Amino acid sequence: MRRRFAIITEIIAPYRIPVFNALAKQGDVDLHVIFLSETDPSLRQWEIYNQEIQFSYEVLPAWRARMCNYNVLMNRGLARALDHCDPDVLVCGGYSYVASWQALAWAKLRHVPIALWVESTQNDRRRALPPVEMAKRFFIRSCDAFLVPGIASKQYLVDLGAAPDQIVLAPNAVDVRLFSAGANHARENDAAIRSKWQLPRRYFVFAGRLVEYKGIFDLLDAYAQLPAELRREIGLVYVGDGKARSELLRRAAMISPGVVRVAGFRQRDELPNFYGLAEALVMPSHNDAWGLVVNEAMACRLPVIASDVTGCVRDLVHNGENGFVVSAHDVGGLAEAMKRVAVDRPCAIAMGRSSLELISNYTPEKCAAGFSSLRDNLSGAATWKLIA
Repeated sequence: MRRRFAIITEIIAPYRIPVFNALAKQGDVDLHVIFLSETDPSLRQWEIYNQEIQFSYEVLPAWRARMCNYNVLMNRGLARALDHCDPDVLVCGGYSYVASWQALAWAKLRHVPIALWVESTQNDRRRALPPVEMAKRFFIRSCDAFLVPGIASKQYLVDLGAAPDQIVLAPNAVDVRLFSAGANHARENDAAIRSKWQLPRRYFVFAGRLVEYKGIFDLLDAYAQLPAELRREIGLVYVGDGKARSELLRRAAMISPGVVRVAGFRQRDELPNFYGLAEALVMPSHNDAWGLVVNEAMACRLPVIASDVTGCVRDLVHNGENGFVVSAHDVGGLAEAMKRVAVDRPCAIAMGRSSLELISNYTPEKCAAGFSSLRDNLSGAATWKLIA
């Protein structure tokens, strides 16, 4: 017997495709994914890997705009799409889109159980706005179950009124095999890769958007605090793009000695080249719901230095075992962690091995299993419509 799942999510993100492929391969699931947009060109330059999609999906007609630093996305045809796929359970990725509220209304009118897929944490930058908090709590009270990627998101939901036994873990995942193989290839072709991308002999790597809340200037200041002899030996590479790029380059030019490279935005298949030859990933974010670059770097056998407000830290970064956790905004603590990784190579190598071992359990199949287990949490919410 197969059960129909409909998942509503924003864009065709590269890291979601392997998860949905894994879910669609389960013999008792009939999956249909409704994307609200193909991509968001104002924030992301990801390639759309349509050729890798192995599940039923559609992209709704959309209109998108940026208003007062908020992303506004409007869609047509959601009710028609849901009526057509006639799901037994509806999974809604977030509550911040008009389509999310339309989906909630559709589910309630048709007595279809609805699960909310939440990645936000206590550090959500919008928590201070009372209308937003009221809307969140209403949406949460209206849902039958919840999916979260990790510990921080679960605690966030509990604080907003969700019952712990309603919450299902679907750990955020990337294609571990793809990143691991790419990093191994980079190491086997060390000289060619370094020449192609103009990479220092040794370097720390940051991957993500070049915006202030990602902690990019904290990282630059921490690098500048490293002893001069260490900066002569080890560089800093930023992989990404964003509105703070010019300011980052301006400040980087004042650091001497030292080498700071800004490699620009790179697609998924290029990233292992940068991870594979790095000393460690540094993720000094002031606010990040999860931080999938941590998954990627760990799959490439890297130690991770991350801020304590990065959503994935409580799940993925074990302080002193596969990296270091530092307080957000703590430039001195960041510099000390970077120094420890740089000067103790055997320890850094051991940390990298621990990273790979740990992230091997965070696979697309494991995430898909979380989605599939929703049936147990929703068994009493509505009568399942079974497909022979």
